[in-house]
Amino acid sequence: MSYIARSIETKLLDYLALFPVVGLTGPRQSGKSTLLLTKLKDYEYITFDDYRNAMFLKEDPEGFIGRYQNKVIFDEVQKAPEIFNMIKVIVDKNREQKGQFILTGSNEFHVIKGASETLAGRIGLLTLLPLEFQEIPENLRMEAQWKGSYPEIVTHNYKHRDDWYGAYIETYINRDVREISHIGDLRDFQRFMRLLAMNISQLMNLSTFAKDIGVSVPTIKRWLSVLEASYIIFLLSPFYENFGKRIIKNPKVYFYDTGIVSYLVGLETARHYEQGPMGGALFENYIIAEIIKKSLHLKRKAGFYFLRTSHGVEVDFIVDRGTHKELIEIKKGSTFKPSMVQGLRNFIREEDVGYLIYQGKNDSYNQNIQIQNFRDFLTR
Repeated sequence: MSYIARSIETKLLDYLALFPVVGLTGPRQSGKSTLLLTKLKDYEYITFDDYRNAMFLKEDPEGFIGRYQNKVIFDEVQKAPEIFNMIKVIVDKNREQKGQFILTGSNEFHVIKGASETLAGRIGLLTLLPLEFQEIPENLRMEAQWKGSYPEIVTHNYKHRDDWYGAYIETYINRDVREISHIGDLRDFQRFMRLLAMNISQLMNLSTFAKDIGVSVPTIKRWLSVLEASYIIFLLSPFYENFGKRIIKNPKVYFYDTGIVSYLVGLETARHYEQGPMGGALFENYIIAEIIKKSLHLKRKAGFYFLRTSHGVEVDFIVDRGTHKELIEIKKGSTFKPSMVQGLRNFIREEDVGYLIYQGKNDSYNQNIQIQNFRDFLTR
């Protein structure tokens, strides 16, 4: 499998020169190990997916850490939480030595918890998600909207895509989910994932989900936390600035990878994507996930929200940059209509920037609002 260069590479090298320990989290198969093994050939690679390494650490911790003390990649550290304290002791003996250890994990909760409790001030945290739009070969970028962005299926030109996603989800459920939390009936959890996929870009109603599946609302909340911690989904919160209107308070749900959505809802062809009932929601999910990917990979500080009033006026996506906000409306069509920017006109302020992202031509609506083709927007 050929290596695809990642935008996070420069930030990774910066962090290795800045911190004694670097943490790299992200979903399984997002390319963490490939990135590290390709760019850091002078580091030794130890994975705790190999039970022999985990057993060595538990049975002889001093012997284990004595063997691996500098320029080591420890993969899937959530399976060996003892490693955090041991690394802290080594790092504290020589705080000036940078880039001693790299810790990777596919579960955000356990890695962040271990880092914040044990390695605070010693570790820089990065996140690697599936491929960004501009990282995908140009001839495959249109397909990626619905076929997905995981490196392995992209480098194989999406051959056997359904088989790959089927195995990925099955492995994820059987291995990672059970390690994170007691799920109960896995069939109910699979139904829940499918229900989420069918409701991307929509306001969430936890009570409805619980009723449809036959479980409690606390169970739904716990399952959401598991999927968030494993980088399968993310939730967008509503923006709460005082616009003088009653704001809808429920969050929206999106997937980091639209290929998982397509698999779960049975979307199999480009025609189904272009003409089917989920095309618009899937396109919105794709654009929002791409913006968040780029922001996380480059460590740009930002808050992510949506806005919808009780009267139905909305803005699909708000990126809060601190000094200003980017208000983004997303439409799958190719023909511009002034009604597409109604929400932007209602809420944009002088210091803000507004974008309509769609599949048509670039244009300028007014001083604050730009009309942009999604390809140009994602490669800007």
